[in-house]
Amino acid sequence: MKNSYNNFLKTSDGEQIFYSTNFKPGKAKKHVLIFNYGLVCSNYHWTEQINFFDELGFDILLHDYRGHYQSSGKHDLSKVTFNQIAHDLNELVEFLNLKDVILLGHSMGVNVSLEYAKLFQKKIKAMILISGTIVPVYNIMMNTHFTGPARPFMGQLLQTFPNQFKAFWKFGGWSPITRKIIKSGGFNVDQVSDEFIEIYLNKLGELGPELFFQLLDQMQEHDALAFIHKIKSKTLVIGGNMDKVIPNFLQRLMHSKLENSELYLIHKGSHVPQVDFPENVNERVQLFLNQL
Repeated sequence: MKNSYNNFLKTSDGEQIFYSTNFKPGKAKKHVLIFNYGLVCSNYHWTEQINFFDELGFDILLHDYRGHYQSSGKHDLSKVTFNQIAHDLNELVEFLNLKDVILLGHSMGVNVSLEYAKLFQKKIKAMILISGTIVPVYNIMMNTHFTGPARPFMGQLLQTFPNQFKAFWKFGGWSPITRKIIKSGGFNVDQVSDEFIEIYLNKLGELGPELFFQLLDQMQEHDALAFIHKIKSKTLVIGGNMDKVIPNFLQRLMHSKLENSELYLIHKGSHVPQVDFPENVNERVQLFLNQL
C-alpha cells in the first residue's frame, strides 16, 4: 500500500494483534476491505489484490492472526482457533469503528471469514471467498483419502524427531526439490514464478509446524456446513478449475449453500487463482464490489 499505518491492538485477553491500514485510524470509509490469508500463508498471497484496490482508492485493513508473524500468541497455540481469530478481528473492527466491512478470504481464510460471519454477520456488507471448503478437510485435501491418515503420522514424526522436523520446516524453502513439489501441487506452474514460491516457503518457515497442525485440525473441526445456510451476506465464491488442494466441487457446494452468492471459476486456475491470474480475479471482484 502506498501509505500504510502500522500498529498493534491489545486484545481483551492481553495479546497483541498487528494490523496495517491505508487510512488513518478513525478516518475509514464504509466498506473497508479486510484480507484473511490461508493456512500458514501471509498477506503476500494478496499482493496483487492489495495493490490494485489500493490504487482504486478502497480502504484496506490487513492483519496478522494471533500466533502469526508480528502478532503475539505463539506461547499458547491452543488459543489459535477460528473462533478466537474471529473475536480478535471483531475487536479490531470495533476499535477502528468500521461499518459494513467486506471480507476477502483465501483457503483457510474462508473459514476465518465464515466464522466471523456466523458471529458478527450484521457487521458484514459482503464477502469474497476463494478456494475454500465448508466441510472438514481430511480426505478431501489434494482430492485424496490419504490426508486423514497422514495427519497423525506427521504429528508422530514431529514428536519423535522434533529438531530435524523443525529444521526441514524452517529451511525447506531453500531446496529446489521442495519448491518444485509445492509449485506443481498448489500453483499454476506456467503463471507463477519460482521467486514467488521461494518467498512463500521462506515466510512459511517463520511459522512452526506446531501452528500448521493446530490450524489443520481447526479446519477439520470447522464444519461450516452446519451453519452456512444462516449467512445472508452477498458473496462472491471463486475457485480454480485445476485446484489440486481444495477441489472446485467444494466451491460449487459452497455456492449452492449460500443463497445470496455468485460463483466464478477460473480456467486453469489453481488453489491460488488470485496469484495465477490476478487481472482476472481483480476485474471480477471489482465488478462484484461495484454492484453492492
